[in-house]
Amino acid sequence: MRWRGEYKVPGGKLVAVGIAEDRAGKVASCAIDGDFFVDTTDDADAQELLEGLGAALVSGSSLDDVFAAHPATRLVGTDAHALREAYRRAKAKADGAHGATHGASDAKRVSLSANFHGSNAGDMRCSGDRKDAGVGKRKILRQWHARWNSLGPEVVVDVPRSPAGQMRTDELWARQVADGSRPATLRFWHWSGPAVVIGRFQSAADEVDLDEAGREGFAVVRRSTGGGAMFVEPANVITFSLYVPAPFLADMSVTDSYAFLDMWLIDALRDMGLDVGRSGMNDIASPRGKIGGAAQRRYPSSGGGPGAVLHHVTLSYDIDASKMARVLRISEEKRSDKAVKSAVKSVDPLARQTGMTRETILASLVSSASRRYNMNRRLN
Repeated sequence: MRWRGEYKVPGGKLVAVGIAEDRAGKVASCAIDGDFFVDTTDDADAQELLEGLGAALVSGSSLDDVFAAHPATRLVGTDAHALREAYRRAKAKADGAHGATHGASDAKRVSLSANFHGSNAGDMRCSGDRKDAGVGKRKILRQWHARWNSLGPEVVVDVPRSPAGQMRTDELWARQVADGSRPATLRFWHWSGPAVVIGRFQSAADEVDLDEAGREGFAVVRRSTGGGAMFVEPANVITFSLYVPAPFLADMSVTDSYAFLDMWLIDALRDMGLDVGRSGMNDIASPRGKIGGAAQRRYPSSGGGPGAVLHHVTLSYDIDASKMARVLRISEEKRSDKAVKSAVKSVDPLARQTGMTRETILASLVSSASRRYNMNRRLN
């Protein structure tokens, strides 16, 4: 039997712990999943960290010791407290099934611990032109614009690809930038079919109603980055990826790198008359609701190349709310720190906010990127 406990870090990400017990009622296995991120270039170390944390939860040993043993790999969006609380909730469910009683109530939601990476610290979001932005923030933004102009990524409006093909292409192009065989690139996707794209560390069965997804014709694929599930219908989303050499972001924190790589997009959307900025670590939003989200992954240098950072974004153009509600599994815990509890109501797509067609918005984004940041545009 498997039991699952979830904990949503306020302002951060959801982590879940699934446990299975042996016949004696002892925890036999423990698996960690969720929409958090892992900041590393070493995939094996990331896996070892998660396995080590799971083993420590079962044995009751120190999670801090596990983190210390993997100094080059960091969890982003969650922390040791969240892991312990998710495990406690899973164990409480298991013990409850055996008739055990528990006096402990849910742990109080606490401020983020030292193991958490991804708070709003360093977030450069602006809503409109706030007068309190400050000289320091404006100076940083000027520096970032100058840095962008020095990069000049190639803009590619790509051919339609299947969901699985998109995942392969994203990985391939990131690794090509990492080994130096491809220049910095901004790729706009075209989807050939509907999909649910789950994050690198999510559990498909817990995030998606797989039977309903099949009936509705949705492919379920896993992307190479962390974060949450994406509900994709080709005419209702705009997706793009940035592939940049790792040295381009070498002096930036993870949070600042999200703000920096989203900067051109914020400018472009504001040019369309939208009051948009960044919300939390990786969301794009207006006062009316969330528009989209970003995810990142770092790739090591290969063959003498510079290494790379993949940063991809999906924007909601429109949404079939009833279909999404049938296909995705959205727990109450996931929405526990949201001002708007309904996952559907918390999203306000571009179609409603702009009145523009998807094709017009896409063309405007491509034009803005090409014009403002010395990018070279081509069709794939």
